[in-house]
Amino acid sequence: MKKAVFFDIDGTLWDEKMRVPESTAAAIHKLRENGTYAFICSGRSRAAIQAKTLLSDIGFDGILAACGTYFEYRGEVVYERTLSKEELLELTDCFKRQNQPLILEGKKHLYGDMDDFSDNPYILNLKKSLGDGFVSFTEHAGRYDANKATSYFRGGDLERVKKELSAHFDLIFHTTQVFEIVPKGCSKASGIRRVCAYLNVAHEDTYAFGDSVNDIEMLSYVRHGIAMGNGTDVAKDAADYITAPLWEDGIWEGLRHFSLI
Repeated sequence: MKKAVFFDIDGTLWDEKMRVPESTAAAIHKLRENGTYAFICSGRSRAAIQAKTLLSDIGFDGILAACGTYFEYRGEVVYERTLSKEELLELTDCFKRQNQPLILEGKKHLYGDMDDFSDNPYILNLKKSLGDGFVSFTEHAGRYDANKATSYFRGGDLERVKKELSAHFDLIFHTTQVFEIVPKGCSKASGIRRVCAYLNVAHEDTYAFGDSVNDIEMLSYVRHGIAMGNGTDVAKDAADYITAPLWEDGIWEGLRHFSLI
């Protein structure tokens, strides 16, 4: 029976400048040559996973995107959980009442108004890299196709937002201001369960690499959770093993530790 390894992107496969260590690419090539599945498993939606470095130069068997709400295997979409019109209305109305910016994230587009993010280097870089894939939130009102959202909260009543959204959404806080908003019950772990059922991978043969708060459920769920040495304390606490930092051959070292390469 084949094994499967799931890799977060930001802080795990590449750094803040989207640079991938040569040892990481070499390790994943060797992993797949050995007959093990390699999956991207990211909080990014599919629209934000376009880099040739990941998809062509390295290559993966599949992609879990948008915190488990999108599953692609060898270029074919197997599963997608999109936000309904009712969910979108609930979400956008909540943020409109708070006068707070929101980015909706989907398979083909990210929706955001750049006037709200003119001082955010991450969003500016994301828009530059996505080009036509990053479109106006306001101009596409009523025509959103999204799996999840991300908030960059700047004031307002955050406790009220939590209360209003708690019935239908889970909030994943990276900081007190930055948090992801996903449909209730969806996570990287739920996505991994779906992949394993589809490919008949036993739980004991699952591995994951991550570095951040939205990796906690993934690292806790798989049989072997591996935190990057450059990762957050909460990710390390959730893991079974802490590998070296990204730029100290962390992926290579972690795969070697578990005799996967």
